[in-house]
Amino acid sequence: MNSHDLLPVHTGTVIEDDSLTLEQLCRACDVQTDWVISLVEESIIEPQGNEIHVWRFSGASLVRVRAALRLQHDLGLNLAGIALALDLMEELEYLRAELRRMGRD
Repeated sequence: MNSHDLLPVHTGTVIEDDSLTLEQLCRACDVQTDWVISLVEESIIEPQGNEIHVWRFSGASLVRVRAALRLQHDLGLNLAGIALALDLMEELEYLRAELRRMGRD
């Protein structure tokens, strides 16, 4: 493996009050617009707004797009597989949080 095989790592804080345009989301994740539109069509992310030119995306969408990218790159999943994997990962996180909460009661 050489340095050309590695994807860049971006770090920072997601601020939920801010929203991103489609262009900003694509730039932040280094992906094509068509790919993000495909994620919307598969209900992997949900924009605010009814038309593409007014879509706004939350910080949670940014996190999901980056996770979807990793799943596609690392595991070769298609969009349906990405949707399923992300849903299962969120469910697992929820159940773990419930177990922690129950342990504190």
